[in-house]
Amino acid sequence: MDIQAEKLSLIKWLVDMNEPSVLTKFIALKNDQTKDWWDQINEEEKAEIEEGIAEADRGDVFSHEEVMAKYQQWRSK
Repeated sequence: MDIQAEKLSLIKWLVDMNEPSVLTKFIALKNDQTKDWWDQINEEEKAEIEEGIAEADRGDVFSHEEVMAKYQQWRSK
């Protein structure tokens, strides 16, 4: 399948389309495909992410080496 040719064919078909219900379905599909992940997570997850960003902004972070040393015992060999 030549994806570029398929897209061009679909564009031409859509340009010539005069059926509102079909256009509505395409708009819904487009909107569904372009949803922002932020809008799909719950408030608790958002709060945790925001806290992590605030900690990083304050410099309250650990280096990779510090984390690896702390959790060495759980690392697979």
